[in-house]
Amino acid sequence: MIQAHRYSDAEAIGLFLDMLQNERGAARNTLNAYGHVLRLSSGELVGRLTQASPSDLRDLLKRWVSRDQIARTTAAMRLSAMRQFFAYLVSDKIRDTDPTLSLLSPQPAQRLPKTLSYDAAFTILEAAHARATADPSVANIRLMALVELLYGSGLRASELVALPRHAITPGRGYATITGKGNKDRLIPVNDRALAAIEAWSHHVAKDNRYLFPSRGALGHVTRVRLFQLIKNLALEAGIDPATVSPHVLRHAFATHLLEGGADLRVVQKLLGHADITTTQIYTHVATEHLNKAVFENHPLAKK
Repeated sequence: MIQAHRYSDAEAIGLFLDMLQNERGAARNTLNAYGHVLRLSSGELVGRLTQASPSDLRDLLKRWVSRDQIARTTAAMRLSAMRQFFAYLVSDKIRDTDPTLSLLSPQPAQRLPKTLSYDAAFTILEAAHARATADPSVANIRLMALVELLYGSGLRASELVALPRHAITPGRGYATITGKGNKDRLIPVNDRALAAIEAWSHHVAKDNRYLFPSRGALGHVTRVRLFQLIKNLALEAGIDPATVSPHVLRHAFATHLLEGGADLRVVQKLLGHADITTTQIYTHVATEHLNKAVFENHPLAKK
């Protein structure tokens, strides 16, 4: 029996998003994405999303794929949002049954994360240092600190730009990071990054909330600006900017750790992944690297 008629779609969606924000600490981008999917679904079902049957949702997914030509990855993401929505409705006794339980998620082809070779990553770091040495301006010293932390600690772009001023204590080789779901984790910070942060911190007012402040509305450097800075630095270093981004440097951090023999569980904790299956995709990249090394260098492979 479905009791969802007690709430309109708009009311139920509002309650769900409030729960995500207040109980799970969901980021604004997550709330916007889930809200978009659920309102889109409600519109397609003429305001009867909360009362939808499995066949209603199955037909909706088929329409999205066939009519709108959306990718299977997008369809899977939309279904994931609906799964969480209906699980909430059941747990909060707004609805008795979950219509998504019998639905199969569209299986996208596995896409390996883009990454960089160690040489390419090191070239980018050296370009940042060369710029700061030739012209020790505030902008160049800040860029050096940003890049060293990004590749040296594997931070998400959103975590890096909003890093509190006191997240990294001088003389201590780690940073305290508040990631997704407001979960804290400790991240080792190597000597190069610590030196870059030390040089940069002299340019940050002691009463400033953020390590990388800005005059913008957020109070700190934006992710878009970080993206632009990394692209420009890659171009200056002679590396195709299309192959480099803050997220690619995070991927490189994880991949290079695994190639060096780091334990997968350790990499999971460093990246702040809630589920180790998210981290496991990097093992495929590392395996490709090892296979290539064997096939190119082993004497029997050459024959």
